[in-house]
Amino acid sequence: MEESNINWVLAAACLLAGVGIGALGYHLLNAGARNAQKLRQRLAERDRQLTELRDGIGDRIERLDGLADSLARDGQALQRELADASADLGKGRSRRPELTPTSEAGKEEDEVAAPRDYADGNRGTLSEDFGLKSGETAPQPPRY
Repeated sequence: MEESNINWVLAAACLLAGVGIGALGYHLLNAGARNAQKLRQRLAERDRQLTELRDGIGDRIERLDGLADSLARDGQALQRELADASADLGKGRSRRPELTPTSEAGKEEDEVAAPRDYADGNRGTLSEDFGLKSGETAPQPPRY
């Protein structure tokens, strides 16, 4: 072979090797760029989801606020109805019992004796011979 053919073959081989090394370098260096692009896409997707959730929460809070307002209005209307009904039935009197004791109730409490757990005298309901006829002896308790 001639010298000029060897130079062309060597130049072609170097060109192919350079292209191969360049492609390998691009592949290795571009892998980080691809991962960065995937991360950017995931971040954009998460931001979109977060925005949707915030909008949904805002809508839900507005709906709850409206429901609370309507509940408050209904409660006030119910109170007005109850006041009108009590005015019609009781002519303005309160139907609740008095919490302060009257003088008569205080006298009755003084007359009532407190309950006791012992018999008064010899024939009370808690005496040992209560319910026995005269002459009977009280039964003896069993021995263990």
